[in-house]
Amino acid sequence: MERNGGDSGEVEQPWLVEVARLASRDAGNVPSGYLGGYLTMLADAAALGRFPDRAEIGAVRLQGRRAAEDGIPVGQGVDLYLSAARRVWSELPAVIRERDNKAVRSAAEALLQVVDDAVAAFAEGHAEAGREMVRREENLRRELVEDLLRGDAHLSELVERAEPFGLDLTRAHQVALAQPGRRLSEVAAATSALERVVIDRFGDRDVLVATKDGLVVVLALAEATGARPMADGLSTTGELGKLVHAELSRLRTTGPWRVAVGRAHPGAYGIARSYEEAREGLTMADRMNLDRPVVETRDLLTYRVLARDQPALVDLVYSVLNPLRRARGGAAPLVDTLAAYFGCGCVATTTAGTLHLSVRAVTYRLNRVKALTGFDPLDPAQRFTLQAAVLGAKLLDWPDRPLTPPAR
Repeated sequence: MERNGGDSGEVEQPWLVEVARLASRDAGNVPSGYLGGYLTMLADAAALGRFPDRAEIGAVRLQGRRAAEDGIPVGQGVDLYLSAARRVWSELPAVIRERDNKAVRSAAEALLQVVDDAVAAFAEGHAEAGREMVRREENLRRELVEDLLRGDAHLSELVERAEPFGLDLTRAHQVALAQPGRRLSEVAAATSALERVVIDRFGDRDVLVATKDGLVVVLALAEATGARPMADGLSTTGELGKLVHAELSRLRTTGPWRVAVGRAHPGAYGIARSYEEAREGLTMADRMNLDRPVVETRDLLTYRVLARDQPALVDLVYSVLNPLRRARGGAAPLVDTLAAYFGCGCVATTTAGTLHLSVRAVTYRLNRVKALTGFDPLDPAQRFTLQAAVLGAKLLDWPDRPLTPPAR
């Protein structure tokens, strides 16, 4: 008999060869080789009343594993086994069917027992192999995501490993990171729910959803999300961040989410660059106490410029704001007042409402800033220096964290 689809048992009897062919046809042309020694087991059960031993059932389980590895659905494999059993019973030699009722009943019971044991073993083997393949694919997926985000793997290897997951690393991609408001045990469930929505919206190619360091990572094709790489002129981050935040916010068991989106960059190493931008976005949003749920890299460019030269930033904050420590109550209330004042467009009444103070109290604090620092928050020419210093203070976590005076 043919051996396609795994090791087939030797079936020498012509009528069993025909049974295998017809059963294969009944099951949608599943290769009859997955029957292995099952037909002989059926024939022996019907003719001799012999039940299969453990080794024979183990061989059937192995056929189930091979079917799973070859991509044969378990339903089709079970159909193959059931069709073979029906045809064996209907094609039994006349000498068996001419026995007395008791003998025929015993043959039928033996054959049904074989069918029951074999189908269960086939399904178990198929399920075992399926679970192993899922675990193996998850490991490969996790390793691929790690290497893509780290950006230090060999390019040709990355391209080869990414292809089975539908990623074309020659195109521009972007990364979004979602951070839960609190540590969640449901991050994996949130990832699964989000993956279905992202794939439905952007397609099943050039999309990956995974977890890393307690964050949900979404990788998507820039063209699909509407993002425009910097090489195309004005960069935009498209719809990815808003979609991710909206869908995660629908999950009732999770807390508030913050999503940071990196810009789109071409190539395999562009993915790592977009990831670093998104991660930096989350860090800066936390440090600056931003209340926006979706943070885009272009919104943080000023902060990145300030943070890039740490010694110069320390010098700016120390030189401009350190005199505020002499105020009653320390520097923090005055720094908070300046941050609120600049944040609302330099309107004293709005600042007062934000801080739950009177307008008079806000005006008093602004005057104290002028008196202590020499910079007037109401003077447009001096306002920029103060505002840059306040942004720097938040980046440096000052005044809660002391600064080392710059060398003169």
